[in-house]
Amino acid sequence: MTDDRGYRTRALTILGATGSIGISTLQVAEHLGIPIYALTAHSKVEQLAAQAKACRAAVAVVADPSCYAELKRLLSGSGIRALAGPAALNEVAQDPGTGAIVTAIVGAAGLEATMAGVQAGKRVCIANKEPMVMAGDLIIAAAAESGSPILPIDSEHNAIFQCLEGHHQSEVSEILLTGSGGPFRTIRDLSAVTREQALKHPTWSMGPKITIDSATLMNKSLEIIEARWLFGIEPERIRVLIHPQSVVHSMVSFRDGSVLAQLGRPDMRVPIQYALTWPEHVPGPVKAPDFAQLAALTFETPDSERFPSLRMAYAAARMGGVAPTVMNAANEMAVAAFLAGRSTFLDIFRTVEHALSQVVAGGQTTLGDIIAADADIRARLAR
Repeated sequence: MTDDRGYRTRALTILGATGSIGISTLQVAEHLGIPIYALTAHSKVEQLAAQAKACRAAVAVVADPSCYAELKRLLSGSGIRALAGPAALNEVAQDPGTGAIVTAIVGAAGLEATMAGVQAGKRVCIANKEPMVMAGDLIIAAAAESGSPILPIDSEHNAIFQCLEGHHQSEVSEILLTGSGGPFRTIRDLSAVTREQALKHPTWSMGPKITIDSATLMNKSLEIIEARWLFGIEPERIRVLIHPQSVVHSMVSFRDGSVLAQLGRPDMRVPIQYALTWPEHVPGPVKAPDFAQLAALTFETPDSERFPSLRMAYAAARMGGVAPTVMNAANEMAVAAFLAGRSTFLDIFRTVEHALSQVVAGGQTTLGDIIAADADIRARLAR
């Protein structure tokens, strides 16, 4: 039986409400009857204001301070408090009115707010990989101290989380991260790939940055590092498998030879809902797959020659220190350049590999070190 004193009493703050994950989260929250405390966006003030009014949020935050006056005007008379600037993201993440947080800010911009929520002991539902990639060890340590439950929303990590429930890390042989393979799984020559081709994902509907990451398999590469910290598994025991049907969202292979898999439709509302309602599975808006209609479930080994991002991830994980931060920042800058028409698809790989080649391996890192390394590589690549 559903405990109404649980998820329905945890007012939700969505960091990145105007993106695809934020929109899906609002749909799930409405379905479940979860109240909204705060919504944030980078600069889409009209959409943010409309969302805040529709769900009767208490607070709306725009990260770009230059948009504050417009947000305040749009919210005039609504009773919704308007805030602006990066510090305001941290403020709502820690606010007593926030019971749970969905972090859906694209890229590294959500790192500090994610950490703020963890340090405040909130239920933190992580949809953006970058904070865990950049500072996974620090976030996990902070969660252990504050008691903050960290629930992954990424479909793959949410699947692994479910497969591992009730099991100890010592029972695990390996984690099997599945991926669709993106739009270029069967294309040999990637030198002439266009922006339009790369944005046509075969199974998932996502924002442009993550769609390009799927096309380069950088998405899987970031997931390797994220899984390492979320589940305490060394990278050598994390393997990527291409699964074009996107029905098996990931698997865990145990030492006794058994394998557990989590299956479902390729719809982000499923992992979003479980992160919000855990440990309960409650009725949701998405139906289970009809297995009688599935022709086949197939798996392939990824081609690391055509998609070198995978070997870069293992290299960055072995190097430690700020290497994952540099890999992530270089990728974000390279993807932005490709989407803007300033570089080619293959330049994404070249940019990331060159950035990693400049990193000195090892060393203990603080949050300040990570933020500084992130800013440094972005400044270099912006020249």
